[in-house]
Amino acid sequence: MATAPLSPTNSEISAVPPQTPPLSQGARIVNTFIAPSKTFTDLRRSAAWWAPFILMVIVSWGFVYTAGQKVGFEKIAENQMQTQPKQQARMESMPAADRERAMQMAGKFTSVFGYAFPAIQLLIMLILGAIFFATLKMAAGVEVSFGAVFAVLIYAGLPGVLRAILVVISLLAGASPDSFTMQNPLGSNIGYYLNPADSRFLYSLGSQIDIFMIWTLVLTAIGFTCISKVKRGTALVIVFGWWAFFTLVLSSLALLS
Repeated sequence: MATAPLSPTNSEISAVPPQTPPLSQGARIVNTFIAPSKTFTDLRRSAAWWAPFILMVIVSWGFVYTAGQKVGFEKIAENQMQTQPKQQARMESMPAADRERAMQMAGKFTSVFGYAFPAIQLLIMLILGAIFFATLKMAAGVEVSFGAVFAVLIYAGLPGVLRAILVVISLLAGASPDSFTMQNPLGSNIGYYLNPADSRFLYSLGSQIDIFMIWTLVLTAIGFTCISKVKRGTALVIVFGWWAFFTLVLSSLALLS
């Protein structure tokens, strides 16, 4: 005679870990700022990243449009040129008519580059994703998917959205256009307070020591810890190590401009 199946006891029920409900991409975006581990852990379930990227595109275009209206693209190009002494000297040596045409072209290029920046940023993210994926797989020896690594980079970049919103607010509030540049529009980094004419290297280096950049780097390390078995300390070394390398390379290249 078959026996009836036994019902699980209360102790057996309590031993089963509760399943965490899946997060929507909207919830992931919010949690990136208030509970990042929840967002990055959920990426193991689904590495979808389109919602934060669309938000980045919308805010980026709003930033570029506002800058164009409140500052003007030619003025932005002129301000940027002032941070590059060699290029500024070449421009000043040109005849007035040629200089005016060159500034008009520089203004148009600034406008096109600004609106195209999300596509350029996506390409940069793909390259960085490949670098971090290879580092985690080969150097750290952890199992992780490229899709999850790429999604971490997208979500970890959300502090940049907050930075762009603050820039838009400052422009609408009447911030001076005389020193505004697309590359360094907010006083959240050391380079903002340095004179690039004194040292292009230190200006470029200081511009990377930014509150929002550091926030992004820390989020990236948290994300790598959540999607893999890599230790938090190892993740921080990997992320900040690559950041230091690229910062030194870019700062050295700035000496050529």
